[in-house]
Amino acid sequence: MFPPLPSPAASVLFVCVHNAGRSQMAAGFLTHLAGDRVEVRSAGSLPADQVNPAAVEAMREVGIDISAEQPKMLTAEAVKASDYVITMGCGDACPIFPGKMYLDWQLDDPAGQGVEAVRPIRDEIKKRIEALIAEIDAEQVA
Repeated sequence: MFPPLPSPAASVLFVCVHNAGRSQMAAGFLTHLAGDRVEVRSAGSLPADQVNPAAVEAMREVGIDISAEQPKMLTAEAVKASDYVITMGCGDACPIFPGKMYLDWQLDDPAGQGVEAVRPIRDEIKKRIEALIAEIDAEQVA
């Protein structure tokens, strides 16, 4: 028999309006950098039909493939199931539940932008993801 797999240290939900750019890039980075240590979700209040091609290309440039991802509708269940809820311009559409860690990341919207404009957004998201992982890891030690 194999020992049981450890449960994730935390669960994180990334939310933006269309779930096609910022939240998909953030989910891609967190999955790539934290592995199984963190459960990752993303959703949007008005999901698009597909992930932004410029976001897919920008992530591909750093070795992360988000091309198979699909925008998903934000649900109260996804918020309830998450320890951290990180919003990226979803306005008042995000449901609020007590006991959750809410963060609002002010980031430019890559919608309608070319890959050149998406790269700095991608790089800023990576910095914030690295800080988030450090915070989650520190909470596990405490």
